[in-house]
Amino acid sequence: MDTSNTPELSALADIAGLGLSAVVAGLRTSREVTNKIRHRGEIRELPSREAMQKLLQNLQAALFPTHYGHTDLSDETIDYFVGSQLNAALCTLKEQVRRGLYFAADEPQSEDELHARAAAITRDFAHQLPAIRDVLVSDIQAAYHGDPAASSISEILLCYPGTTAIICHRLAHALHKLGSPLLARLVADIAHSATGIDIHPAAQIAPSFFIDHGTGVVIGETTIIGRNVRLYQAVTLGAKRFPSEPDGSLVKGIPRHPIVEDDVVIYAGATVLGRITIGQGSVIGGNVWLTHSVPPGSNVSQAEMLSECTRL
Repeated sequence: MDTSNTPELSALADIAGLGLSAVVAGLRTSREVTNKIRHRGEIRELPSREAMQKLLQNLQAALFPTHYGHTDLSDETIDYFVGSQLNAALCTLKEQVRRGLYFAADEPQSEDELHARAAAITRDFAHQLPAIRDVLVSDIQAAYHGDPAASSISEILLCYPGTTAIICHRLAHALHKLGSPLLARLVADIAHSATGIDIHPAAQIAPSFFIDHGTGVVIGETTIIGRNVRLYQAVTLGAKRFPSEPDGSLVKGIPRHPIVEDDVVIYAGATVLGRITIGQGSVIGGNVWLTHSVPPGSNVSQAEMLSECTRL
């Protein structure tokens, strides 16, 4: 279609004197000829961020109906409400998974294969929801017991950004494992936008996980976190270096983020980089920059790190 002949655009260009027809034509040339970046050169149908935001609201309401759904539900209405929220969420999810699979498959698949795969992922995801909720309850209890300012479980569900982030992560991680990585990343980014907490959906996080305050926390793709771990704001669990291929492109998928064992506390502003291990029961102090493993029971402070740097 020649957009320069579109009456609306021509009228707008004439009125404003901006020559928009030439701009539109130039953008089409960039989009379709000189700088075409669509997946496999053809795919336009993308997952919808807006649909996923609504889907997450439905799932949160299904998992915790009186906190994220309606406050006046009764024993007679709560199951009906949960069912309606699940139905809405899963119908949307199936279509969004189908769209995302265009980007997950190594080889192009037929539409029938995509629909069947999307249906299987959606079904398996739905059946994981009770187990996901069980783990989330352990996370919420860890927040309640780990924060002296927490007055109730309801406060944690309604007011703690770390809780929002971990709910989204548990859902995103399930989608990632089931073979829908693009959709999982979209869920993670929605949570990041809402909370300031950036957790890659592939990160492995055991139960009873608590992020206090949370703003600025970053948890990388290959991070492994044990049980009963507590992080504070601005903690980074990141990569130290990025190996390259002979052509200069970065090697993808290799383990490059920390392993944090059970019962570890990492205080605000700490940066932990590389495939190192933080031993069970260790405490990493605020603003520490750590690039080597520490044994179980370690207590690493900023002063100790500065002293070590001085000796070096």
